[in-house]
Amino acid sequence: MLRGSLAASAALTLPAAVGAAAPAFALSGRPKAGWGVQTGDVTTDSGLVWVRSDRPARMVVETSATESFRNPRRWHGPLLGTGTDFTGTTRLRGLPPGEQIHYRVLLADPDDPRRTGEPVTGTFRTAPVRRRDGVRFLWSGDLAGQGWGINPELGGYRIYDAMGKLDPDFFLCSGDNIYADGPIAATAALPDGSTWRNITTEEKSKVAETLAEFRGNFRYNLLDENLRRFNAQVPSIIQWDDHEVRNNWYPGQTILDSDTRYTEKSVDTLVGRAERAFGEYFPVSTLRPGARDGRVYRVLHQGPLLDVFVLDMRTYRNANSPDDQTVDPQGILGAEQLEWLKRELSCSRAVWKVIAADMPLGLVVPDATEGRANIEAVAQGDPGAPLGRELQIAELLRYIKHRRITGTVWLTADVHHTSAQHYQPSRAAFTDFEPFWEFVSGPLNAGAFPASALDGTFGPERVFVKAPTAANVSPAGGYQFFGEVDIDGGSGELTVRLREQDGTVLYTKVLQPGRVGQ
Repeated sequence: MLRGSLAASAALTLPAAVGAAAPAFALSGRPKAGWGVQTGDVTTDSGLVWVRSDRPARMVVETSATESFRNPRRWHGPLLGTGTDFTGTTRLRGLPPGEQIHYRVLLADPDDPRRTGEPVTGTFRTAPVRRRDGVRFLWSGDLAGQGWGINPELGGYRIYDAMGKLDPDFFLCSGDNIYADGPIAATAALPDGSTWRNITTEEKSKVAETLAEFRGNFRYNLLDENLRRFNAQVPSIIQWDDHEVRNNWYPGQTILDSDTRYTEKSVDTLVGRAERAFGEYFPVSTLRPGARDGRVYRVLHQGPLLDVFVLDMRTYRNANSPDDQTVDPQGILGAEQLEWLKRELSCSRAVWKVIAADMPLGLVVPDATEGRANIEAVAQGDPGAPLGRELQIAELLRYIKHRRITGTVWLTADVHHTSAQHYQPSRAAFTDFEPFWEFVSGPLNAGAFPASALDGTFGPERVFVKAPTAANVSPAGGYQFFGEVDIDGGSGELTVRLREQDGTVLYTKVLQPGRVGQ
C-alpha cells in the first residue's frame, strides 16, 4: 500500500504538458527515465550522472569504453523517491582520463532488482591529463525567459542542436537556467502580427513559490528533445543567478505587497526551496546529498590547461542599492567566497583560469524592481574610483596582479546579448591591475535586449557587440547566442568564438598563454 501511494505521488508531480508529447509515464510495468540523463562536474577521473524516475526506483549506472557495453563496470546509486522528486545522482570515480565514457542508467524496482526499466544511454569525455590533448567547451545562459518557452513551431530549444554538433568537452551554463518568476502562457503576440506558441505546464502558469512549483520549472525545460539529447552527449558545469528564484533577488529581501503574484513574501524562504530543487535537477558536486559545504561556488579542474572557477554572485551579496558606498566588505561575493577565490587562484597551476561569473563586471545592470534606482550587478555607471561592489572587484584584481596570476579570463551571460570587453589600466580610474578580457554570451532561449552601458572604472573597451535595438526580442527574431572556448594543446593558445544560434561565428579572439595585457 505504501509503494502504491509513492507511485501515485510520482504521477501527481509530473507536469501536464500542452502542445507537445511529454515523456510518457505509465505507472504499470517497470520504472522509466523519460526525462533523459545528464552528467556534470566531470574531472580527469570522476563525474556525476543524473536521472529522474517516474516512481520509486534504485539507480544503477553501467560504464564502458565502447557502445557495446561488453564487460561493463557497474555503479550502485541511490534509491529515488519523493524526498528528491524521484531524481538522483551517482558519482563515478576512478575513470580513465581523457577518454570517451559510454554509460547507461538502469532503474530497478526496489523490491525486485531484476525488474529494470529500459536503459537510458549517454556519453561524456573525462578531462585530459596530457596537455597536448587540448580542451574545448561552450558557455551561455538564460533559458525560457520573458515568457518565451518551448515553441514546437520553431523547433523548440534548437540552439542546443547547434551546440551539440560542435561536440564540446563540456558546457558551462552561466545562470538563469529557469525563470521561476516568469510564467509561460500558451501564446504571445509577435511584432509582425504572428503568434508565438508555447508548450505549457501547470507549474509554469504562475510564479514559483512552493517546492513543487520550483521542481516543475526545472522539469519544464526537460520537455525539450533538443535539450535532452544535448544532456546525454555533453557534460555540464552549472551555476545559478537570480531567475532560479526571482528577478534581482538578494538575501534578506522582502517582496513588496504591491507584487501580488507572490503570497510568500520572504525571499529567503523561496531561496531555500529553489536551491533544493536546483540541487535535485542538476548534477552539482557541492549540492549532492551529504556534500560538505552545500554551495554553488566551486572550482573544476579540467587538466593542465584549464581550471574553471564557478562563482556565486547572488547568495552572499549585499542588498541592491545605488551602490555608491565608499566601504563595502560584503560586496557581491561575500568575504568568505572572495578569500576562497583568491586562495584557489593562487593554488592553480593551470595555464588558463576561467572565472565563470554569473554577472558582468563593467556593464551597468540597473534594478528597478523596488521602485528605486538601484544597481543589480557590479558597475553603477560612475567612471571614477571604485565604489560599492566595485571595491571588492578592485581588491581581487589587485590581488591577481600582485600575486602574478596569469591566464585569467572572465566569462558571463545575464544581459541577453553577446559582446567582448577588454579591460585596460591605461583607460581606467583604478589602475592597480593587469589587463584582462571579459566575454558575454546568451541568451539560449529568452528575450534579447540592447547592449548595456559601460562603466569606465576598470577601463573597459567593447571591441565587439551584437544586440537588438529593441527590448525583449523573441527567439523568433534571432539574437540568441553561445560562446566557444578552444585551448590548443600544442601552443596553449586560447581562442574565443562568439556564435549565433545556428553556430555562425560572429567574432573571434586568440589569447596567448602566459601573457598579460593582450
